[in-house]
Amino acid sequence: MLRHSRIIIYSLLLVFACLPLSCKDKAMPKPRGYFRIDFPEKKYETWNHNYPFSFEYLKGAQVVKDKSRLAEEYWLNVEYLNYNATLHLSYKEVNENLEKYLEDSHSLVYKHAIKADAIDGTNYVDMQRNVYGLVYRIQGNAASSVQFIATDSLKHFLRGSLYFNNHPNPDSLAPVIQYIDKDIVHLMESLKWK
Repeated sequence: MLRHSRIIIYSLLLVFACLPLSCKDKAMPKPRGYFRIDFPEKKYETWNHNYPFSFEYLKGAQVVKDKSRLAEEYWLNVEYLNYNATLHLSYKEVNENLEKYLEDSHSLVYKHAIKADAIDGTNYVDMQRNVYGLVYRIQGNAASSVQFIATDSLKHFLRGSLYFNNHPNPDSLAPVIQYIDKDIVHLMESLKWK
């Protein structure tokens, strides 16, 4: 009986001693996970006030007047409180200075090139409503992930830029960016000049 117990103990010790030798790969920690985000069904409201433009925005977001120190008369913020994000809208009247506005917007987008992996531009044209624009999608660790411009080429110019009120992390923000990106496109599709 005693001999039988010793054999079992020595066998177990031999198995545990050989166990570390059987693993060739180093142990890797699990990657960090992110919370799942459930997005509500998209419903839109019309924003139509005493401004030279109107548009539709996601119900649940808030449209507020920009109160920053440099804000001009027709600047707005569309605040996505659930996602800690703000779409800053800057409107300017065109008086033979459209080229300057376009250059400034282009320059502001490409300031993010230092941190960006890529910057893609998509043209937008709606001849019926006289809206011509460009949506910039900035990939990577940049502060702003989506920016756009819209104009009628004669009188109106609108620029938008999406910022999150936290450190940019493209992995965790990707679903929210895609969700809000569709709202930005919808804003452009519903944009009307007055």
